Amino acid sequence: MNATSKNTTSKPRWSPLIILLLVALVAVLFSLLVMEKATDKVAVMVDGKVQEQRVYQWRMVTTWPKDFPGLGTTAQEFANMVESMSGGRLQIRVYGAGEIVPAMGVFDAVSDGSAEMGHGGSYYWRGKAPAAQFFTTIPFGMNAQEMNAWLHHGGGLELWREVYAPFNIIPFPGGNTGIQMAGWFNKEINNIEDLRGLKMRIPGLAGDVFNRAGGSSVNIPGGELYTSLQTGVIDAAEWVGPSNDQAFGFDQIARYYYYPGWQEPGSTLELLVNKPAFEALPADLQAIVTHAARAANQDMLDQYTARNPRALNDMVAKEGTELRRLPDDVIQRLYDISRELFEQQAEEDPLFRKVWDSYRTFLADVTDYHKITEHTYYDIREQVKADAAGSEGEE
Repeated sequence: MNATSKNTTSKPRWSPLIILLLVALVAVLFSLLVMEKATDKVAVMVDGKVQEQRVYQWRMVTTWPKDFPGLGTTAQEFANMVESMSGGRLQIRVYGAGEIVPAMGVFDAVSDGSAEMGHGGSYYWRGKAPAAQFFTTIPFGMNAQEMNAWLHHGGGLELWREVYAPFNIIPFPGGNTGIQMAGWFNKEINNIEDLRGLKMRIPGLAGDVFNRAGGSSVNIPGGELYTSLQTGVIDAAEWVGPSNDQAFGFDQIARYYYYPGWQEPGSTLELLVNKPAFEALPADLQAIVTHAARAANQDMLDQYTARNPRALNDMVAKEGTELRRLPDDVIQRLYDISRELFEQQAEEDPLFRKVWDSYRTFLADVTDYHKITEHTYYDIREQVKADAAGSEGEE
């Protein structure tokens, strides 16, 4: 090796650009570390003194499309309330169906702790606990007002938590749609025979009733309903009610819109909480979750009560939707089947029996009371309205 070659084998030198990049990378990593530490705690006022307290970060998975009106937005509104009421100490990130787990994987995700919370409907988990179906709705059951009364003041919530206890889940009522519509059909329903062979998306105990009436029930997530109905995979579908149904565009692909919603007279949605995650919260955050759920439960019902009339009027007036009432003999047959089914399942499942006995006792009492209050008031309101209209016509 000659002298010239020796001079060209000097030690490698770092270029200024590489040094600057390394310094910048170190700065970024340090900033991220500082930010992470900063979000671990938040300053709050306690007894007149500022204290740093832990921040809890949860994930909520749902059975609904992200930010879907009513169903999906209620989950996000609940999360916003919790963060605001807790001063940022409990932060809940909401995920739509399929973002982390499939729509029908919500229960399992909360049960095994993959997610701290979920939002869905209890009748979706009938395969795990048949009695769970009562806590969403049953055919010819309670309306929203009656469901809230049973759950909060009639022992229903305690039974719900008993049913979910083996799965490590604490349930909270998390919304109500009110009385739903009977569904969308592309053929007229004139008698019970018209249900024979009809394939319909209808979940829960109502699906069993529909099957015994001669139809064929399927349980399809909301996000797949439009395509299934449009392509003929199903012949009919019930989803929620006018505002949600219009948002999905069912009025564009189905002709007949039937009522009343015998199958879902007051559908309660649920906020599922992983039990260890809930018990790890301090008492005040547990209280915030509890009361935010109560507020979200009522607010969803208020939203549907306000939006459904406008949506229904719009579809009938502008889109040509044919609004039909199910024939009385069809309703009667569905009612008879439902009562036979409930008694049969109660004989097979002691926990189903326990919940059914509580449910029907409360329903009987509140029905008798509402006959002389709610029902009578509705009747006289229509009567005086008709009388007033008649008097105006005579003038």
